[in-house]
Amino acid sequence: QQRGDQLHINAAGAVRPDSTPELGEDAVTSVTVSPSIPTLTEEEQEELRGELLRVEDEILTLSQVLATKENQLADIKRKLGITPLNELKQNLSKSWQEVTTSTAYKKTSEGLSVASQKATAALNNMGSAISRKFEDVRNTPTFKSFEEKVETLKVKMSPAVSQGDFGDVLTSTATSDPSVVVEKQPEATPIAIQEEHPQ
Repeated sequence: QQRGDQLHINAAGAVRPDSTPELGEDAVTSVTVSPSIPTLTEEEQEELRGELLRVEDEILTLSQVLATKENQLADIKRKLGITPLNELKQNLSKSWQEVTTSTAYKKTSEGLSVASQKATAALNNMGSAISRKFEDVRNTPTFKSFEEKVETLKVKMSPAVSQGDFGDVLTSTATSDPSVVVEKQPEATPIAIQEEHPQ
């Protein structure tokens, strides 16, 4: 048809020139005929319809065989105790193994290891440098002078008791008055208190 009408091919392969399929029929394909497409002879159309039916039958047969094989596969897996979760674990394990054995992963891992070693060395060097710098500052005359002033202030602010242990303070106080005789007592050892634990 040269007018540009639509042709419809129903399930039986019949070509109808009307634009809407009849009720109860399946419209498989709608085709707009253009003048540039060569028209097929009746014999060529019959041959193509036959091939179309053969291919559809093969597809249907293959779909049925595939469904049967999938059921058989599921039955075998069930008998072996292979669950979808086990399969997922195996797939993840296999994928991870493939990743870890890949060249890119190895290079990245080695690069990170080297970077970690360099960062550790840099932090150690920085810590040593800071320690040396503090030691240098502590040895400067300004810091020593400041330290001496703090020590002097500490001595002036502290009571005499903090200058030594209690026994020494008593002895020094007692010896300042010659009429008092003080014997030096041995140092007391702390008594450990044992806690009772319920059993």
